Amino acid sequence: MKANSTKRKIFDAVDLLTEDTSSQMPVKTMKGGVTMLDIDSIKPFHNHPFHLYEGDRLDDMVESIRDHGILNPVIVREIDDGYEMLSGHNRQKAAKIAGLKKIPAIIKYDLPDTDAYVYVIETNLMQRSFSDLEISEKAAVLKERYDKVLYQRQRESIMAEVAKLEGKPLKGGHGDHHFNNRDEVGKEYGLSGSSVGRLLKVNDLIIPLRHKLDNGSLMFKVGIQISFLTEEEQQLVYEQMMELHVKLTMEMAIKLRAHSGDLNLAMVRRYLTKTVDPKDRPMNIKVAEKISKKYFKGKDQKTIDDILEKALAAWFAAEGSADV
Repeated sequence: MKANSTKRKIFDAVDLLTEDTSSQMPVKTMKGGVTMLDIDSIKPFHNHPFHLYEGDRLDDMVESIRDHGILNPVIVREIDDGYEMLSGHNRQKAAKIAGLKKIPAIIKYDLPDTDAYVYVIETNLMQRSFSDLEISEKAAVLKERYDKVLYQRQRESIMAEVAKLEGKPLKGGHGDHHFNNRDEVGKEYGLSGSSVGRLLKVNDLIIPLRHKLDNGSLMFKVGIQISFLTEEEQQLVYEQMMELHVKLTMEMAIKLRAHSGDLNLAMVRRYLTKTVDPKDRPMNIKVAEKISKKYFKGKDQKTIDDILEKALAAWFAAEGSADV
């Protein structure tokens, strides 16, 4: 009896999802709640923004599944040629390694992309804190928060549902925010509005460049510059980075961004293999302190610039080599 009680407790959360919620959300749940699906019939969520487990964490999950099975069902949505995973990518990966052919699933029907993305984001946030996420993962979370793709009540309903399934409380004060702007989004994670804005730009990078951000082979500030290029231009830059074994610098990124819209292969190769021409490099000329005190004390910058220009013009004219 005790064993049955424990098993019953595992599926209490699932039972909550089988209740009639049609008046709250435009989704349906299959009668009975859980269905055993062929594990290969479930495709990963398109453009899934989170990295899957590897190493010890994956090994531990595989061992747990072998010993106890999958205790919490995955969440999928029906698509034309099967199912798409919303919550459970790691469980599916580990289950395949453990040799399982079927997996328990809760199926969502007629679920639009906007709602589906909330499931993907929120179920991942229940497993890890925001600070533990990689750069591209943080960017994906902030995009879901910032985009005005769902009414707030609809988002809250979905978040409450997945919280019940995972048996975990909601993180943060989701219900207190309407996420109308970057500052409001940033408050939840201790970020400024400008920081949110920069992270949102990460979503404009092609996936291979997001991975480079996450593994540290692409500097964040450089990545932001490259995010202003078109997807086709970014792909060209990425392919040449790999072929030439070049690490992008800020100088390269600024030069590439300046020509966004008309970049071609020859231009990209030139900017990735040559340093910026001296004539294009900003100049920063310093004047010795003793000269500054002797000639420029008490004068404003404009006056100093005028004096220097006249003095240098006169000197070069006298030398017969003025280039003015």
